[in-house]
Amino acid sequence: MQTGFLLLVLLSPVTLCDTSLSSIDSGEQETMGSQGPVVVIIGAGISGIAAAGKLSKHGFRRIKVLEATGRTGGRIRTERFAKGLVEIGAQWIHGPSPGNPVFQLASQFGLLGPDALLEENQKINSDGHPPSIPVAYSSSGRKIDPEVMTNITELYNTWLAQTRNFTNGDCDPEGSVGKFIREKIVHSSQEWDKEQVEMNMAILRGLLNIECCVSAAHSMDQVALCPFGEYTMLPGLDCTFPKGFESLVNHMKAPLPNGTVLLNKAVKSIHWNGSFPGSNSHVYPVQVQCEDGDSFVADHVIVTVPLGFLKKRSVDFFSPPLPPSKTQAIKNLGFGTNNKIVLEFEKPFWDSNTTMIQIVWEGESPLTEPKKDLKQNWMKKLPIFVVLEPPEQMGHVLCGFIAGEQSEYMETLTDEEILSAMTDLFRKFTGNPELPPPISMVRSQWHSQPYTGGSYSYVAVGSSGIDVDNLAEPLPTDKEVLKLQVLFAGEATERNFYSTTHGALMSGWREAQRLIDRYSDLGVTVSKAKL
Repeated sequence: MQTGFLLLVLLSPVTLCDTSLSSIDSGEQETMGSQGPVVVIIGAGISGIAAAGKLSKHGFRRIKVLEATGRTGGRIRTERFAKGLVEIGAQWIHGPSPGNPVFQLASQFGLLGPDALLEENQKINSDGHPPSIPVAYSSSGRKIDPEVMTNITELYNTWLAQTRNFTNGDCDPEGSVGKFIREKIVHSSQEWDKEQVEMNMAILRGLLNIECCVSAAHSMDQVALCPFGEYTMLPGLDCTFPKGFESLVNHMKAPLPNGTVLLNKAVKSIHWNGSFPGSNSHVYPVQVQCEDGDSFVADHVIVTVPLGFLKKRSVDFFSPPLPPSKTQAIKNLGFGTNNKIVLEFEKPFWDSNTTMIQIVWEGESPLTEPKKDLKQNWMKKLPIFVVLEPPEQMGHVLCGFIAGEQSEYMETLTDEEILSAMTDLFRKFTGNPELPPPISMVRSQWHSQPYTGGSYSYVAVGSSGIDVDNLAEPLPTDKEVLKLQVLFAGEATERNFYSTTHGALMSGWREAQRLIDRYSDLGVTVSKAKL
């Protein structure tokens, strides 16, 4: 859920350091010089910062990170709210264990609480879902029997685990996770007591809505079944950053030389496979043009913008156009919205040991299509609220999650409209018409952000892991011409870790390593520095 990415700063026209062309095996030419190649990175999210950091540590000296907005971090965004800090973007380290590079870096920087560092917590396999059953309220204003919740949730989790078993077997390429789960529900429901069917169905509808939040999909019918199991879940009890997720990005970018990261510098287009004169008439294969009229020439450009941006802008963003395999990958892969509504209450209406509150709408079923009236029914897609802890540092705060078209509709509402809807919702579900309203609110609006267009990626029906690999393929693909002109990073380019911050981080390192290996293979020593 990601959880991880944008574009460029005001800068007077720059004079790039002098470079020269030298002859390389097979007739290729690489621009090099005493200070090495020029690398431009588009996007100062964790992927772009990771790439810049690794290149810098390996001696690359001419690096620019171009960011469209006025801040670094991309879809990692921490804000002050209530008594503490809340995450507008990425919330957790998913799978915080030795195999997770985000966890490794956070540990090295001393950014985690003591529980996250406990060895037993690093070994827990939660499969990306809450380790405990939430307190559940129904729309009739009562708490649902915890035993009923446990039984249905365990049954659902069993089915969900089965959806990950198709990567190496026979599978309908048009099959979806949603369709598979519904078939299991139809079969299993035949054995349920008649008086329990409606409540079980309502609980399952809510669980599928939670899954939409996990995948950032409007419906699990959009999420492809065959490659679903390729996503790798790391062990470890999901944890948060006491000082905010942005503290990690700030530590990562701190060693970069001043002037490396340029803010408020939106890229208009990338011209590649060309001949662009730099200082002293030296020629570069790539030119990056910015919205404000500035341009940069480079030997290599690493593009870390979100897939949502590429879906909107890729046609006019690249010249010459992207090859068909890449344009098809951009079209095929899914990119959806998972937003948050964070609410502060003067006093909690929940017990002190409550960690999550699940909302179950009676009468709703996973076997029928929900009503399309977004104005009246958008909040029915809001399945769960997390209690932000500890209250002595946070205040009494709930963080709700909502995905899909209802999430995008929520972005169009005013704060007052959302506060009113949330007040009505909690009064209805607690059965307390006098429940005091929240005293403050903040929400994310990732779909309407111009350089994101949503939250994170998923492998949609009609696509596969091959599309993820094609999205990550550097340009040009023709082996007879100068290679690694345009490289691609970001969570959507990691076949096994898409949608996560650690996937985004790994992708930035991956593309940096391509360039490090490139110059090493050519016998050029950029630096002896190692990560």
